[in-house]
Amino acid sequence: MTELRNQSVRDLLTNAKKASKTLARAERNAALRAMQARLLEAEPEILRQNAVDVQQERQRGTGEALLDRLTLTGARLREVAQGIEQVIALPDPLGRTLDGWRHPKGMQIEKVSVPLGVIGVIYESRPNVTVDAAVLCLKAGSAPVLRGSASALNTNRVLVRAMRLGLRDVGLPEDAVTLIDSADRASVTELLEARGLVDLVIPRGGAGLIQHVVTHAKVPVIETGVGNCHLYVHRDADLEMALNILLNGKTQRPGVCNALETLLVDREIAPVFVPLAVRALRSAGVEVRGDEDARMYAPGVEAASDTDWESEFLDLILALRVVDGLSGALEHIARYGSQHSEAIVTSSLHSAREFQESVDAAAVYVNASTRFTDGFEFGFGAEIGISTQKMHARGPMGLAEMVTYQYRVTGEGQIR
Repeated sequence: MTELRNQSVRDLLTNAKKASKTLARAERNAALRAMQARLLEAEPEILRQNAVDVQQERQRGTGEALLDRLTLTGARLREVAQGIEQVIALPDPLGRTLDGWRHPKGMQIEKVSVPLGVIGVIYESRPNVTVDAAVLCLKAGSAPVLRGSASALNTNRVLVRAMRLGLRDVGLPEDAVTLIDSADRASVTELLEARGLVDLVIPRGGAGLIQHVVTHAKVPVIETGVGNCHLYVHRDADLEMALNILLNGKTQRPGVCNALETLLVDREIAPVFVPLAVRALRSAGVEVRGDEDARMYAPGVEAASDTDWESEFLDLILALRVVDGLSGALEHIARYGSQHSEAIVTSSLHSAREFQESVDAAAVYVNASTRFTDGFEFGFGAEIGISTQKMHARGPMGLAEMVTYQYRVTGEGQIR
C-alpha cells in the first residue's frame, strides 16, 4: 500500500484527481461494502490508536465535551459502519435526468447529475467524519481528500488505511480516498489554493477554522457548521415540553454544532420558567450565564458578557436571556444567530408560523430539539456537513448535494 506520509500535498491531489476519473462508472456500492468490512476488521487497532489520541488531548487539558467528540468506542464504530450500510441503500445520485426538453430545432436537451470530482474536507476532532465524508464522496462519484485535525491524526491514519484496503480489494485505485497526513497548517493552505486539482472544499469545525477556509480559499467552498443555536420559550409554551427540549438540546451532546447555546424566555413566563430551567440545567451540570432579568429570577446565575450571546460554547455552558415576546426573540436571533438551527416551543400556531417565516436559518423547529439537524436524522444517510449558506446547498448535506450536473444535448446535425 502507498504510504501517504511520504507524498507532497500536490502529489496527493494529483493522484486523487486521476482516481476520481474512474469512479462514475465504478461499482461504488461494492467498494463501500469492502471498506465497511475492512473498518470492522480493523476495530482493535482503530480503538487503540484512538485511545492514544484521546489521552494526548486529555494531557493537553482539552475539555470533556471536545474529548467526547474525539472518542471512538466499539459501539460508535459500529454506528459508523451502519451508516455505510444506509448510504449503500440510497439510490445512485449519478446519471439522473433532472430535467429534459426538446429544442425548437429538434435537439433533445437533458440536465444530468454528474460527479464534482475531487472534494477536500477539512475538519476538527471527530474521526467519524473521516468515514462519513469518504463514503458520501465516493457514493457520489468523487474522490475525497481528507484533512483532519492533529488531535485525531493517529485514528485517522488507521481509518483511511482500512478504507484504502477496501478499495484495493475491489480493484479501485487506493487514491480514491486520500488523507493529508500532516499536522502542518501549510498543508491546509496548499489544499485551499489547488485550483485545477480540487473542485470543492468543505470545512467542518469551529468558527476559526471555517473563517480561515472561507478567507483563504482559491477553490469553491461550502461554508458549514458553526452553530449558535437558540431555543425560544414562548408565553404559550408547555413548560414541561420546553424543559425536555432544553435539556436534550444542551446536554445530550454539548460538543456538536446542533447543540443549544442560548435560551430565550418570554418575559410573561420568565418568573416561573427561568427558575425551573436554571435548576434543571444546574442538576445536569450546565453552567448558566444570564442577563440582568434572568439573574433576578434565578439568583446566583453568573452575569452574561456581550461575547456570550455570540459564542458557540461546545460545552456545558448556556447563555440565558429574557426577551420581550416573539419580536424580542426574533431580534436577538437575527443579531447573534449563525443561520444553523433555531427552535421555538409554543402552542400558538400563529406564533409558530411567524417564527418559521421570520428566522433566517437552515433548519427551524417548532416544539422539537435542534439536535435533529443531522443527515442521519433527516434520512439522508451519512452527512458531509451542515451548510449555513444559501448557494447550492443548505442544511444537512447528503448525496443530493454532493453532485453537480451537466447539460447533454443530442441532435441530428443541427447548426445555428
